[in-house]
Amino acid sequence: MKKTNEGFFQRLSRAIVGKSKVDDDVLDAIEEALIASDMGVETTLKLIESLEDRVSRDKYMSMEELVDILRDEIGKLLKVDESEAVVPFDFSKKPYVILVVGVNGVGKTTTIGKLASMLVAQGKKVIVGAADTFRAAAVEQLTVWAGRAGVDIVKQDMGADPASVAFDSVKAAVSRGADAVIIDTAGRLHNRIDLMNELSKIRTVIAKVVPDAPHEVLLVLDGSTGQNAFSQAREFSKATSVTALAVTKLDGSAKGGVVAGIVDTFRIPVKFLGIGEGIDDLKVFDRKEFVESLFKKEDIVK
Repeated sequence: MKKTNEGFFQRLSRAIVGKSKVDDDVLDAIEEALIASDMGVETTLKLIESLEDRVSRDKYMSMEELVDILRDEIGKLLKVDESEAVVPFDFSKKPYVILVVGVNGVGKTTTIGKLASMLVAQGKKVIVGAADTFRAAAVEQLTVWAGRAGVDIVKQDMGADPASVAFDSVKAAVSRGADAVIIDTAGRLHNRIDLMNELSKIRTVIAKVVPDAPHEVLLVLDGSTGQNAFSQAREFSKATSVTALAVTKLDGSAKGGVVAGIVDTFRIPVKFLGIGEGIDDLKVFDRKEFVESLFKKEDIVK
């Protein structure tokens, strides 16, 4: 993920390289670097307050100590529960039902294809459901990705009732003994009431087949869009019970801070990171690895 967060690393380097003591100028420069990385104002201020508190208590702090504290504090922001590592799937549920939500253009359909491929690689039988029936391109794209991943797809004609497709998908997963079913949904935010009603209906019909489903509501966000990603997380959190995040397009973005900011703001864990266009370019989120990728202490502290 070197390319992903290179911008943040460069800004942070300029803030503290060559400094021998933490002062207000250093803290101001770090604050600017964090905001520029799209971490968000509230999360940035929370981090700066923690640093200021430590500086005030310790009176003197070296650059190395500062970097250690900053890494630890960002790591804490990313920890939503007590789990040390992300558990991407719960195979105690069969079929494991994943409802995927997100606006058009964030990489939602490609994320579904990559998830399906990841599950197939683990020896799981997977079905995908094309419940985004408002765009013919969405169904066509998902069909292509299902083919690449080697999984079955359930679909209907364009304009069909999305809830009907979701129902058929889960029913097919049960009858065929599938381990998991991943359902695409329409990515519209122009009317949140319509979105809320549609997602509520989909959840209701799914539960008629598998009573405790969906087991995961995965919100896909484009990490390169900065504050737009915050807005999307806010709106979808209002519209449905989002349980996890997949953040895409982090292969060439300098906006890695948005991940920490969104997790801190909405307390929804990140489960997956999209780091490229290939079918295998989806990673299970590793909190420690991600924090280390933001900046490398040995490169900053001279």
